[in-house]
Amino acid sequence: MIGVIDLPIILIGCNLYEIALKLEMGQKMHDADEFEERTYLDKIIRLQNGLVACATGGIFEGGDAVYRRLRRELLERNDIAGKLPDFLRHNRDLGQFWEFIKHKMKTYAERRTFIWNGFHAALEHLEANERNPSADHIASTIEKFDPETVHSLWQKALDRRINDPDGAVTAARSLLESTCKHILDDSDTPYPDDADLPKLWALCAEKLNLAPHQHQEKVFKAILGNCQSVVNNIASIRNKIGDAHGQGRRAIKPGVRHAELVVNLAGAMAAFLISTWQEQPVSSEERH
Repeated sequence: MIGVIDLPIILIGCNLYEIALKLEMGQKMHDADEFEERTYLDKIIRLQNGLVACATGGIFEGGDAVYRRLRRELLERNDIAGKLPDFLRHNRDLGQFWEFIKHKMKTYAERRTFIWNGFHAALEHLEANERNPSADHIASTIEKFDPETVHSLWQKALDRRINDPDGAVTAARSLLESTCKHILDDSDTPYPDDADLPKLWALCAEKLNLAPHQHQEKVFKAILGNCQSVVNNIASIRNKIGDAHGQGRRAIKPGVRHAELVVNLAGAMAAFLISTWQEQPVSSEERH
């Protein structure tokens, strides 16, 4: 039989148990949130699904705080920000979004379709990058080297892989040409105004000790020789199937897989040149 004195102790115990249970549930929810957002693709999917729920009579999981955080994190990423829908940029909290969407679209079906279409470009971009795990490393290397011209060409090549394979091939070659010219300019190495990509690569390779004849080991000679072959073929394929020249009735059109191959190769070769140049024993003053 429970005495009167025992009741406060029991109630305190119950309260402590409830608090511990809530803390445990909160930790599990926190862990779940982290699991759901392992990548930026996960973040966009969570944001999209939350806005669909908000626009169709449901609740945005995590509320306004999660919406604001996801919105901020995505808009801070340069390669994604330009592909996000305008309504995300213009509506800083869920209250503003609700006022926007309830007047923009009247039915739930229309709202769902509108939101899905809004996030399509960003999702497509990130899904393509997931097929190329090295893309982020290449982008980081190129952006540190030249955030304007060279990095913009890399971004253009990435953006065009899916919807404009011709343009992606052309941008890939331009990326390599621009990378070579930047390195040659920074190293005060002259080159002809009309130098094509194979010539520019050969000059860079010579400057950076990457020419096959500069090495004795057969394996390195073969690898470096194959690098030159890859560059030569990127130049050649761009002339044949890129959008830089007019095409006849029997023009060869590159597919998405062709564009992805060319862009990935060009990005890897550009990053290789940049990394090699940055490891050269010269001062930063000499490079600028």
